[in-house]
Amino acid sequence: MAASTHTVTNQVPPLVGYDVFRADRVLGEAVERHSAPGLLDTTRAELSALGGAAGSAEVQEWGTRANDHSPVLRTHDRYGNRIDEVDFHPDWHHLLGRAVSSGLTDAWGTADGHLRRAAGFLVWSQAEAGHLCPVSMTHAAVPALRADPALAAEWEPRLTAHVYEPGLRPAAGKSGVLFGMGMTEKQGGSDVRANTTAAVPLDASGEYVLTGHKWFCSAPMSDGFLVLAQAPGGLTCFLVPRVLADGTRNVFRLQRLKDKLGNRSNASGEVEFDGTWARRVGEEGRGVRTIIGMVAATRLDCVVGSASLMRQSVAQAVHHATYRAAFGGELVDKPLMRNVLADLALESEAATTLALRLAAAYDADTEEERAFLRLAVPAAKYWVTKRAAPLAAEALECLGGNGYVEESGMPRLLRESPLNSIWEGAGNVQALDVLRALQREPAALNAFLQEVGRARGADHRLDRAIKDLLTELADLDGIEARARRLVERMALVLQGSLLVRWAPPEVADAFCASRLGGDWGAAFGTLPHTLDLASVVERARPVV
Repeated sequence: MAASTHTVTNQVPPLVGYDVFRADRVLGEAVERHSAPGLLDTTRAELSALGGAAGSAEVQEWGTRANDHSPVLRTHDRYGNRIDEVDFHPDWHHLLGRAVSSGLTDAWGTADGHLRRAAGFLVWSQAEAGHLCPVSMTHAAVPALRADPALAAEWEPRLTAHVYEPGLRPAAGKSGVLFGMGMTEKQGGSDVRANTTAAVPLDASGEYVLTGHKWFCSAPMSDGFLVLAQAPGGLTCFLVPRVLADGTRNVFRLQRLKDKLGNRSNASGEVEFDGTWARRVGEEGRGVRTIIGMVAATRLDCVVGSASLMRQSVAQAVHHATYRAAFGGELVDKPLMRNVLADLALESEAATTLALRLAAAYDADTEEERAFLRLAVPAAKYWVTKRAAPLAAEALECLGGNGYVEESGMPRLLRESPLNSIWEGAGNVQALDVLRALQREPAALNAFLQEVGRARGADHRLDRAIKDLLTELADLDGIEARARRLVERMALVLQGSLLVRWAPPEVADAFCASRLGGDWGAAFGTLPHTLDLASVVERARPVV
């Protein structure tokens, strides 16, 4: 019998045993909004099955154990032979297997493929985010490989297969494969044109040997990698398989795994190439242009992944406040806590709404939508990924000391939250990419302005923000120094326009008042008190 001093009261039940998809009103509405009518029921059923798994106690334990037992590098076997393998906890394989079997590497060329996949990515990432790194790169490798139709025909069926086959074997003998990426080098970072890895052509057409290094090689247990190296004709994209067709290991020397802040279930390594066989993808000297399709797709996944982190953080905070009593009532009913929760919910809803709009643009694949994505993806990547960390920190604070302990899961969300703002180009890289598009691709700006213009006249604060944005765009003097300010404003105007069109009035009103109208403080929880905050919070409450 427990001592009376240890009677447990006023503790919140765990957020477990629920459907992550069905519990998310914003995501459900976005899927319905963008789906082809004939596909909606099937998509909902698939996402609900995945959401039920993501919210289950079993899968949540998979995520915990995959992070508690980080991957281990084995450079040599017991006899001293070089093997360069990475060992993962079994639950990493369980998570990755479910992701692949649920089609999270399969979006290209199927109706609503990107919408379905993005929604699934957002749902499943709430179970554990680290294993989605190889999922993202495998998905994103497809457009890069299509620069070489023969390579695409060989690899694409395996990349998009719903089959997970771990282990290093010749790719021709596997039903499904995973891809990684290696672009960054010690001396260059984001400046990939400073890469020094050398590619020497062989006699066989399209074949090379590489010598050099990669400072960050993501998911080094994968079957193949897209890398950049300096060929005689300039920086070029290459496919590096881990295992050659004859079954021998390609030279792929893993020097060490990175000891990272977050994303601890996933392996990121430093790799050395020394006579490493590679196949050219695209033309010599066109490496950046070839791999840019992969970069754009993974940048969208950064947006979706950050939206997922935000949603899980908000769900945990609102759930806690719903059940936790303090100062004579439930926290969720306290005006100050309600303000904090509503502010967090606005940020999360804006991120999810934007992420699914971008995914739907990929599916539409029209000239106008491609032009829209050229500006919208880097702007969204810049802003949404930067909002994840402060949101996760504030959501953790909503749980107080309970949120600061590992068992709550909140520290893992906080550690993960800065990742997407760094991966595939940090903030300055995204801002400069927006400037390049503005200067070189007028169709991109036209498409962006047409998109935000669809909401003009519906809210005076949005109208004023659009007008101010046009003024900023008309003044190119000193544009680089104020690029962050400009891109932030573009992202907020885009989010505001989407919410005015599609969100409930109380959500759109609160977003425009705070983010566009200036009635907002420097921290979350500073919304105007006259708004309908209770409705905003209730909309974000996970339905368990």
